[in-house]
Amino acid sequence: MKSEVRSTKQYLMTEISNSKLQMSNQTKNHNDKKYDLADRTARFGEAIIEFVGALPGNAINQPLISQTVRSGTSVGANYMEADGAESRKDFQHKLGICKKEAKETEHWLRMIAKANPKRSEDCRMLWKEVHELVLIFSSIINKTKK
Repeated sequence: MKSEVRSTKQYLMTEISNSKLQMSNQTKNHNDKKYDLADRTARFGEAIIEFVGALPGNAINQPLISQTVRSGTSVGANYMEADGAESRKDFQHKLGICKKEAKETEHWLRMIAKANPKRSEDCRMLWKEVHELVLIFSSIINKTKK
């Protein structure tokens, strides 16, 4: 179990660090940004899968795991939908769904931290990443409304 916790922490640290590095090293080209965000949301979904895979599958965790996987992995899927939007209004709507799913993931991570106090630091790292995604989606939505 300790090796699972350590490997999950290392995986999370690596995935989140890689995403942040990619975001901070992006060029000014708008097209590069959308691909970096697509990659960042995919890496977040992968980190969620890795994290919940190491949690004990007890009666409390099972529904929390299921909900977290659904909302956490749908952030990236919905971002890909937004990337292929047919209009500005469609783009805003789909990004709004990304934001809602990310906010829901924040909630489920908080519940997992409560149910698994020994894993609260992992939850905190994932929560910080998904919160940054919420802020990014909010900013993009606000900018596209102008």
